Amino acid sequence: MDTILAMPILEMRGITKTFPGVNALDNVNLTVREGEIHAVVGENGAGKSTLMKVLSGVYPHGSYSGEIHYKGEERRFRDISDSEKLGIIIIHQELALVPLLSIAENIFLGNEPARNGVINWAESFARTKALLQKVGLKESPSALITNLGVGKQQLVEIAKALSKEVKLLILDEPTASLNESDSDALLNLLMEFRRQGISSILISHKLNEILKVADSVTILRDGATVDTLDCHKEEVNEDRIIRNMVGRELTDRYPKRDPKIGDPIFEVKNWHVFDAIHADKEKIKGVDFHVRKGEVVGIAGLMGAGRTELAMSIFGRAYGQNISGEVRMHGKPVDVSTIQKAMHNGIAYVTEDRKNYGLVLIDDIKHNVTLANLKGVSSNAVIDDGRELAVASKYRKDLNIRCSSVFQQTVNLSGGNQQKVVLSKWLFTEPEILILDEPTRGIDVGAKYEIYTIINALADSGKGVIVISSEMPELLGISDRIYVMNEGRFVAEMPAKEASQEKIMRAIMKSWED
Repeated sequence: MDTILAMPILEMRGITKTFPGVNALDNVNLTVREGEIHAVVGENGAGKSTLMKVLSGVYPHGSYSGEIHYKGEERRFRDISDSEKLGIIIIHQELALVPLLSIAENIFLGNEPARNGVINWAESFARTKALLQKVGLKESPSALITNLGVGKQQLVEIAKALSKEVKLLILDEPTASLNESDSDALLNLLMEFRRQGISSILISHKLNEILKVADSVTILRDGATVDTLDCHKEEVNEDRIIRNMVGRELTDRYPKRDPKIGDPIFEVKNWHVFDAIHADKEKIKGVDFHVRKGEVVGIAGLMGAGRTELAMSIFGRAYGQNISGEVRMHGKPVDVSTIQKAMHNGIAYVTEDRKNYGLVLIDDIKHNVTLANLKGVSSNAVIDDGRELAVASKYRKDLNIRCSSVFQQTVNLSGGNQQKVVLSKWLFTEPEILILDEPTRGIDVGAKYEIYTIINALADSGKGVIVISSEMPELLGISDRIYVMNEGRFVAEMPAKEASQEKIMRAIMKSWED
């Protein structure tokens, strides 16, 4: 379909949405044409998700000002079911699937094929099979969601959208948790939908993916529309998008640092870990590595290589069983058999899943910052409110956490600011070794730069930093030295100055051949 000449399927005009003390959307305009992939980009907190919640009816008509025109008519959605009836389907970053139900049960949940109140399972399974075929999944309709990887779960969500006869598909950070091959499969599926005349709105921080598939790009900044770019009529590149997103030139994505690297402060020797459930399955196979004072060490690898399992097993055996090997700090063996002992010996771990494991979302910033070190704000086992407020205020200032106050709930912060709260929590434990697992996942380029600056400051203060990241350019940009991991082993080690994406991938491929 010629997306340039196609008629608009959606027009959002002058959308304004306020929360107490915050103008989340300010006169935002968005036009999506039939059969196009329209990207919406912006820094965390720019208003992208709020705009999509207005469109889908999560924020009902009357809670915002402005107009929504869909297929030539003004629409006033009272809730999400109103928008779904017209074929507007949103897939959120946190997938809404029930893990212990089957694929078929999830796809038709609340919308089961039934007659006289009795579910027709034969029809349900047959329709599910046809939908799975459309999204390229070969799994049985009876397979449980919990047994599927994140990439396949994402495809189940899309199959669920197709079951509702989707006309406009909204995807919020659909590839944030996917590896490269799963991301490519999903993007190819979006392009196939485009050929079928289905319109898509794609929200993503991965600008390379946007440039690969988008027909148009709308850029939001501070709740307002900055620009809409036509990818077919003008030159659109990452630098131009970033300049509009952040309101300034971001000439260098990675802050410069003059590393002052000292002696090894952290060593792991002959580390073996077996799967948390299957005791006969070895996940980490005799890993050896070290980190020097003032050094940023990157760990590269494909999804499933064992990087998170390695980090969690070192941090108080938070993952795995039958763990063996030795951990040394300053040349002396230390006990890391519990999280408390690992913390006592100067190790901290920032999880890749900040929302489920890193933060208490319903609690405020102040309590989250001090949560891992309550002794630091207590006297005789009683928390000193004044000290706690002072600590939280200090980290708010030092890490530039954008919030109304430290009493703001963390659930209401943008992803980048939530990540800064998690970092604050672990920095307050005063670790010597900080393990960061996907520290910039789901946050924008401006917030990423701030996180990199914090990592540099930690290294400059003499700490050792381990960074696990699926984004190879990120590892190359911030690391001093890189280990490459594949199938539970370290298969290469190289100075970052001598490393490249090709060298890292070659090391992984060679390990398979060996």
